[in-house]
Amino acid sequence: MEITREAVINTALELLNNEGIEGLSMRKLAKALDIQAPSLYWYFANKQALIDGLADAMVEDVAIQIAPNLTWQAQIEKIASELRKALIIHRDGARVFAGTYIVSDNVLRTNEALMSALLKAGIELNLAVHYSFNILYFILGLVMEEQGLSPENGVNLSSRKADFIHLTQNKYPINWQARDMIFTESFEDRFKLGLDLLIAGIEKKHKTS
Repeated sequence: MEITREAVINTALELLNNEGIEGLSMRKLAKALDIQAPSLYWYFANKQALIDGLADAMVEDVAIQIAPNLTWQAQIEKIASELRKALIIHRDGARVFAGTYIVSDNVLRTNEALMSALLKAGIELNLAVHYSFNILYFILGLVMEEQGLSPENGVNLSSRKADFIHLTQNKYPINWQARDMIFTESFEDRFKLGLDLLIAGIEKKHKTS
């Protein structure tokens, strides 16, 4: 295999999907590429630089085609949905992306699209920046929770629910009544509801249409 930056990224994504972010190391990556570890430093100076590269690659297809005739609300829904899907298809994708603050075309394009939609609603730039970050934080938090419950992360949801029922049945009545919804794995519904709440809050605050 020819060793290129793209080949390093693709192999690192495979390693991430197999072993998670804790299992991703420069040594393991070099072994998977069948090269010596120092050779990787031609492409990435350290593991954080590699993480940044992975985060950038994850969003390469986000906000590519945002139709200008869509309402600002529909634009935000499309961008947010694309971002969630881009992160969730990779194990620990949200953890990889969170806190990276990457300066790249892929990330800046996504930011630009979100802020552009908010500016379209008549929101001033400084608030558009804050709102775009809050939308991002919501997506990252939800995807982290969703991915945290995956079998690869060792969470036994059935066991957790049994413990929950045992503790709440006579002590926390509201939790007990809500047990099935609390343990639902329908994150698609939670995502849509949460995003709707964010958009509705922006609409109400700024009386947009």
